[in-house]
Amino acid sequence: MGKETAQKINKPRAIRRLVIWYKRNSAVTSIVDTAASSAATASNVAGNMVSGAGSVVTTASNVAGNVAGNVVSSAESVVNTASSVVSNASSIAKNTLQPLVFDPLKRLQNNDNILNRVEESQSKRIWIAVDGMGGDYAPGPILEGCLEAISRFPINIKFVGKIEKVKVAAEKSGLAQLLENEIENNRLELIDSGEPIGMNEEATAVRKRKSASINVAMDLVRNNKAEAVYSAGNSGAMMASAIFRIGRLKGIERPAIGALFPTRDQTRPVLVLDVGANTDCKPSYLHQFALLGNIYAKDVLQVQKPRIGLLNIGEEECKGNDLSLKTFELLSSEKSFDFGGNCEGRDVLSGSFDVVVCDGFTGNILLKFLESVGGVLLDILRSELPRGRRGKVGSAFLKSNLLRIKKRLDHAEHGGALLLGVNGICVIGHGSSKSLSVVSALRLAHSAVNHGVMDNLNQLQKLQVLNS
Repeated sequence: MGKETAQKINKPRAIRRLVIWYKRNSAVTSIVDTAASSAATASNVAGNMVSGAGSVVTTASNVAGNVAGNVVSSAESVVNTASSVVSNASSIAKNTLQPLVFDPLKRLQNNDNILNRVEESQSKRIWIAVDGMGGDYAPGPILEGCLEAISRFPINIKFVGKIEKVKVAAEKSGLAQLLENEIENNRLELIDSGEPIGMNEEATAVRKRKSASINVAMDLVRNNKAEAVYSAGNSGAMMASAIFRIGRLKGIERPAIGALFPTRDQTRPVLVLDVGANTDCKPSYLHQFALLGNIYAKDVLQVQKPRIGLLNIGEEECKGNDLSLKTFELLSSEKSFDFGGNCEGRDVLSGSFDVVVCDGFTGNILLKFLESVGGVLLDILRSELPRGRRGKVGSAFLKSNLLRIKKRLDHAEHGGALLLGVNGICVIGHGSSKSLSVVSALRLAHSAVNHGVMDNLNQLQKLQVLNS
């Protein structure tokens, strides 16, 4: 017992030595490993002591009178001491290591870090048109996201909407002063429009209501007053407006919505298209989706040689429906990209493919299924974590990991999907988008503009397959 007590007393001294080592070597990852090891050791010590206390209590129950009472009292003291050791170890580890390890890591993961400020100082600010009236919660959260994005990225915003409603929403959200400041700094411009196209309206409504917010925003791109457009409104209306206002790329029959899905490698997401623009497809449509996705993966995702997959029910080329079989033949004969064959549902998130093509009906189901996975997974993890003091200690060290898992699976982190195949950069947001989703979508729009996606997409018309 004396030896174990001495070890516990020496733990703060050991941690101080670790801090000195960190200052000399600046090895953040080693500190993290040591923190985890210390927590595990403290947990084991506590477990052993509590187990020993349990044995003492059992023995005490067989002893009569005052002897049992004294032993039980000692056992309770031991349990309390063990709990105190765990609590102190956790507190020391957190207070000592958090300023040195976790805060720097959080700063590295934050989007508005030094790298972004350097990029802003070296990049030309671009104008992005935003449909401020599109979405379930517009215009308040859309405006909040735009103001946040302006401070993070080298972008300016042309905010399209009913100006009076926008100003009222800004007052309610406490953003009025910030809005006025950005207008004075010429980083945000309010542009008046009519009512938006409702979520339950037909996409063809854009032809009748020329003053709708999505049409006004799209006209800004057509007239070269903005380099990209974002909307969280009716996705069908946005696609129709894009086709009518800025037109399709030559040789592309149908535009596709491309969404980024997470994979095992967090630095290499997979682009899935189409995820909702075309519920009924021809083999030629899927072939063109592959061509569009290949260019996007090269330019924006910086994949030197993207691997293209066709979503199917089996890896064998003889599997699938008529659409899959005919599309497989087209993709197999294409020489301008690397076709990796059929991609089963379980392989979409494996990282084996950089681009996965499918019809919009299947892709939309896949997208909405994935949106639910993050929340369900975290609920399962929470329910399976152990109870009591030992569980709380373990949960404290797992909290940052769980938050990172949630971030990787949260669709709001990607914010939107690109409408590929039209003659301009269009980002479609989720109808329930709030400020975080808007910031992520505007980051995506900026990245697409900054990497010259449209220049390379326009080169597609030179391919013989599109001119045949």
